[in-house]
Amino acid sequence: MNKVMLMGRLTRDPETRYSQAAEPVAVVRFSIAVNRRFKREGQPDADFFDCVAFGKSGEFVAKYFSKGRMIAVSGALRNDSWEDQQTGQKRYRTEIVVDETYFTESKAAADAIGGGQPAPQVSDGQAGGQNPGFFSVEQNIDDEDLPF
Repeated sequence: MNKVMLMGRLTRDPETRYSQAAEPVAVVRFSIAVNRRFKREGQPDADFFDCVAFGKSGEFVAKYFSKGRMIAVSGALRNDSWEDQQTGQKRYRTEIVVDETYFTESKAAADAIGGGQPAPQVSDGQAGGQNPGFFSVEQNIDDEDLPF
């Protein structure tokens, strides 16, 4: 089983490109900083993870998230390797291929960070208020159907 779940803040605005296929697909790359649970003196406070989201999922991230915003993602860990054309050396990359994205902070908290577009306001939609602030967004949902 290959399943990764992370929650952190975007370290930069998402970068969107489109494939060269007959029907172009969005390829959105972004990175998130995830705070470490236990901090040791002289050690980093966070880990940084590169993520990639394809299609509607990627377009969703590009539209509603920006640098500094809190996000939760789930997906699979992928290792890539290739030969560098300039140096001829073998290169490696590990990244998270995102399947799902979640809003993880309120509109007020996101606006307090400042910059960019306003963060969407969501409710948890679950009985009993479990996981307040988390909201799973379906991949085939139209903008008009979003709750904000």
